[in-house]
Order: sequence, then C-alpha cells, then structure tokens
Amino acid sequence: MADKLLDIIFTIPAILIAFTVQGYAKAKMADKLGDKTPRFQGRLSLNPIDHIDPMGFLMIIICGFGWTKPLDTNPNAYKRGQKDAIKVTVAGPLANLLVGFVGSFIFIFFIYILGNMMPESMYMVASNMLRSIVLINISLFVFNLLPLPGLAGFEIMKNLWPKTYYKVADTIYQYQMFILIGVLLIGGKILGIPVGIIYTLFITIAKAVVGIFI
Repeated sequence: MADKLLDIIFTIPAILIAFTVQGYAKAKMADKLGDKTPRFQGRLSLNPIDHIDPMGFLMIIICGFGWTKPLDTNPNAYKRGQKDAIKVTVAGPLANLLVGFVGSFIFIFFIYILGNMMPESMYMVASNMLRSIVLINISLFVFNLLPLPGLAGFEIMKNLWPKTYYKVADTIYQYQMFILIGVLLIGGKILGIPVGIIYTLFITIAKAVVGIFI
C-alpha cells in the first residue's frame, strides 16, 4: 500500500508536466496557424490549472488513463485548412515526445553527476520523479496515436485517410467503451513495447552524450 502511494506521489509532477505541455503545444500551434480561439480562452499558458481537467487528472492517477481539458479550435481560421489541422493535432503528442527526450538527459545527468551530492532518500525521490517524467511523456505520445475518439490518432486518420475513417468511424464510436476497456486491460503490455523501445533509445543517447562530459 505504501509503495503504491509512493508511486502515485512520484507520478503527480510528471502528469502535471505532461498534460500542461500537451495542452499548451496544441494551443500555441493553433494560435500560430491563425486560430485565436485558444488565446481568447486563456490556453496559451504553462499554468497547469489552464489545461488540467480534474476528473481526467484523477482518472490517470487511479486507472492509468485520463484526459486534459478539451481545447476548442476553429479549423476555418487555419491558413492551410486540413494541413494545419493535422499540425495542431500532432503538436500535443510531439511535445510530450520532446519532453521525454529532454527529460532523459536531465535524468541521466542527475544520476551520474548530481545524485552523488545528496542524501540517499532525497536521491531516490528525485530520480523516481525524473524517470516518471520521461516514461509518462513517452507513454502519452504512444497512447495518443491510437485511432480512438478523443485521441490524436483518430484525428490524424480522419485528415490523412478520410475514406478509411468514414468506413470505421461509426463502428469505433459504437464500441469505443469496450475498445477502451480492452486497451486498459490488455493494451498496456502491447503499448509497453514501443514505449520501452523509445525509452531505451532516449536513455542510450543521453548516456552517450552525458558520458562525454563526465
């Protein structure tokens, strides 16, 4: 029980960072491409309160699945229509991937250099939090690419492969709850494969680069 509580505590900062970065990146991209709706709604902010949905935040802590506050956009305001819509869609997941990549360097730098300068208890807390930041951001990147309603993968399919989208959209909407339950029950192991590959790649690169300066 105590270990489970500690795991939750370690992941809270990572979730706050991941959700905030994801929401901000989408809002910033939409604003850059001509849609000022996110700006008017105060979403061009790195304040977690502006992006966190309380229930979605609670769900990801308890169940491992959650969501951010919905971002309203006006695709008609985009300068290049569908192409810009895709950019806004992928901005969030790519921002998570970038945070995971940068976070891996901070994590490795901390372990090899800063970790020896602090008490063991403090080191364990900080290293677990940093590792969670890397893993959760990579996990959100992978998860958001699933072709499910509300996720980036569904919108990408709609914009890039509209014929396929309209063939399967009704079925997916009809059974989305069962699909989601299936993903939560057995999909974690499957999604863990690309997450593990990306994580290992990032850590390997970080070790190689940080090792040059040690």
